[in-house]
Amino acid sequence: MDQFRLRRLGASDAEAFRDVRLEGLRHHPEAFGSSWEEESERPLVWFAERLERNVVLAGCADNHEILGVAAFGVQDALKTRHKGFLWGMYVRPEARGSGLAAALVERLLSEARGTVEEVRLAVVTSNEAAIRLYTRHGFRQYGVERRALKVDDRYYDEILMACSVRLD
Repeated sequence: MDQFRLRRLGASDAEAFRDVRLEGLRHHPEAFGSSWEEESERPLVWFAERLERNVVLAGCADNHEILGVAAFGVQDALKTRHKGFLWGMYVRPEARGSGLAAALVERLLSEARGTVEEVRLAVVTSNEAAIRLYTRHGFRQYGVERRALKVDDRYYDEILMACSVRLD
């Protein structure tokens, strides 16, 4: 994978976003708080609304195929608006090792600056590559949630990480 371009997805990208999102949920259920079973039942308009309410970035191949995504959201509550959340990070196998994941995280942090003071995320403790990626981009662990996810009969712990994006 030599080339990709980054762009923000909009409601018109809902079908392509749905496809890549469901692929990630199906093949890596331990990496997401949502499940394939739940999201595969959602109508296309639900995915379009998620694209409108969040900043969802995609890395695309020259043929416009989505190779990876990362999303950024901010809660509406007055007391928590200073924090944003990186969610839904997924890079398709053929684009892994290409630098796409790093580019998505860098762009997402850039988008977050001036909007929030801090970006938080949760990553399953067994995903060492993702933990290294986030650490390289300034994320630091601030906690561990034991048994954060349960997939079938197996529990997964998550590392809670945060990165300051304050402009001062």
